[in-house]
Parts: sequence; C-alpha cells; structure tokens
Amino acid sequence: MKILALLLIAIIISKVSPGQNFEGEIIYHNTYISKIPNMTDEKFALLMGPTQDYFLKDAKYKSILDGTLLQWQIYVSAENKMYTKMSNNEAAIWTDAGINSDSVISMDLNKNAIDILGYRCDELIFNCKSGIQKYYFSSKLSIDPKKYVNLKYGNWYTFVSKSKAVPLKIEIDNAQFSMTSTAVEVKPMNLDNSIFQLPVGIKTEKSPY
Repeated sequence: MKILALLLIAIIISKVSPGQNFEGEIIYHNTYISKIPNMTDEKFALLMGPTQDYFLKDAKYKSILDGTLLQWQIYVSAENKMYTKMSNNEAAIWTDAGINSDSVISMDLNKNAIDILGYRCDELIFNCKSGIQKYYFSSKLSIDPKKYVNLKYGNWYTFVSKSKAVPLKIEIDNAQFSMTSTAVEVKPMNLDNSIFQLPVGIKTEKSPY
C-alpha cells in the first residue's frame, strides 16, 4: 500500500498564457521498472495502469488510472485529505495531505532542458530521502503555489513552490521502482466542481501508513 501510494504522488496540446492558472485535463503515459522481488515490470504496469487522466482546477485535482488495482485518487482541499480507491477495497483510503514522510535534501534546476508537446521545459531535480525525483515543467502551464501550501505529501508543495507550474513529465526512482510519467495531451477546459466530489455513499477509511 505504501509503495502504491508513493506511485500516485508521482502518481498536460493547447497553449495557456503565462500567469493564467491551468484548468483542465492532462493525459499521461506511465512506464514502470520494478525493483521488487517476484514483481515483473509487466505485472507492475498491469496493476498501476499505463494511462493516467489528471483533472486540475484551483486546489482540486483528480487522477483516474486504468490499472487492475489502482482506480482513482481525489484531493479534497477543504479537508486537506487525499482519497485513494483500489479495486481490492470497497472503501476509499484517505491520507492526511499535510504529513510528508519524505523530505528533499537538495535540489537542482536546469533551464530549457527538454521539449514536451511543443513546450520548452525546465528540469527540477530533487535529491530526496526516498530517492531521486525529476520534474519537467513550462511556465506556460502555471498554477498558484499558495493554493497548495497545505499539501505537503509527496513533496508536492515543495515542487509547486519552485516551479509554479504543472509537471509535463515526472521521473521517480527509489528502492522499490522507477517510474516515468509523460504528458501525451494537454486539454485546457472549464471543469465542473462535481468532478472532484467523492462518489455518493462511498465508505472511507484512514490509511494505516
């Protein structure tokens, strides 16, 4: 569960003007390399899913994955909780987003490092207690860091406070896995708030981790 939760932290083709907060859908393609004994790369990918639909509006976001285990994750900013739904549990498991078991030891910024979907992206590298995290982002897809000041989990606020933008690519490497998540489509649009609501009547449980 802890490993899968980390994947979610980890776990964006139209232009957006600089200074305008991005709102819309981002579709990512995810690849995985397993470092867990008896867990092949293929099985890891099957559980997690190769495609991630990411919806973002203000301080709200929702991820939908097509894995056989992971289904979705919703961040409820009013509660500062992240809810994760897995296929093997009837309830959605929530985590206190203000708590971060990881920490960034040092960071490096490389300007104009890579081109993704026509966006010229900077590279932000975190050397973390858990391993290495790399983020690629463009200022043309900006977000307001102040909206995420309470979202410490997974080093998210640390990232947005430096980038002030959504990531177009994320690379995570730790003792359990390596993951690369790359945006294949960016769809700015106005989103209805209902997208970010938990399903009516769903049971919830606090994460044991």
